Amino acid sequence: MRAIPALALSAACWLVAAPAPAQTTSPNSRPLALSAESVLLLDTQGRVLYAKKPAEDHAPASLVKLMTLYLACEALEAGRAQWEDPVLVSHRAALTPRYRMGLKTGETAPLRTLLEGVAIASANDAATAVAEHLGGTEDAFVAAMNAKGEELGLTHTHFSNPHGLPDPAQRSTAEDMARLTQRLLEDYPSSRPLLGGATFVYRGRVYSRRIPLFQDPGGVQALKTGFTREAGYNLAISAWKSGQHFVLIVLGSRTRSLSFRDAKTVLRYGFYETGLEVAPPPPTGRRGKPTLPPRRPSERRSRAGLPGAG
Repeated sequence: MRAIPALALSAACWLVAAPAPAQTTSPNSRPLALSAESVLLLDTQGRVLYAKKPAEDHAPASLVKLMTLYLACEALEAGRAQWEDPVLVSHRAALTPRYRMGLKTGETAPLRTLLEGVAIASANDAATAVAEHLGGTEDAFVAAMNAKGEELGLTHTHFSNPHGLPDPAQRSTAEDMARLTQRLLEDYPSSRPLLGGATFVYRGRVYSRRIPLFQDPGGVQALKTGFTREAGYNLAISAWKSGQHFVLIVLGSRTRSLSFRDAKTVLRYGFYETGLEVAPPPPTGRRGKPTLPPRRPSERRSRAGLPGAG
């Protein structure tokens, strides 16, 4: 039986014993201005630094792929799979709706490449191919996902597929996604370069993702995005700063850019709370009174995107 890391254990104890506050406030005593519907930020010990409706039921979109990666990393560590195993792409996998890598029926691809496709390109066809390779069938793999979720204490999560495409029964919360993210990175460090990757190559094509948070000095080193029209824009983030580890879940931001802005705002708040950074004083007017920042044009959730999980 594998030992549970102290960080994961402390996080699990908190999630069971100490309900998160409905919402905390920013360093200047005003609520943080976020577009996200649900947010949760945890520190190294799994303590809540910021919470906004962390137990609210939500569509996880492609954050589902975190569990697909968990089971894949578990199989790799147990020796039931190898990184370079050739994976045969079924007709079902090839037809999985977008977003996709463009896998073709009957071809083979290394398991490593498919896992990069899952983590970096959020490729739904790659997730299906991985599920069938490891589980025998997609349905069997989904059953294993739910069994593992129960084992990890994801009490408000139900998986219906390995990729996150819309399904009314597929639900989760920021609390559960935070626990899953922590356990994935702590139990299987090999997942960290997958979730921290920016590019990979398949059949001569370079797949890349442009994530502003990777370039920001906020310590973000692992990240998974998710989007459907129902879910909005979701993020699972792991950041390391001055030896401290932070896990952040953002669910239901109105646009992709707002999801990144929400994440940056909440991470910065966490750095202030833990003393890693000094909070700037609020801006003041000519009479010394605090002034509010200028209003930004409202940003509405994009309806032009495809329904596929991303």
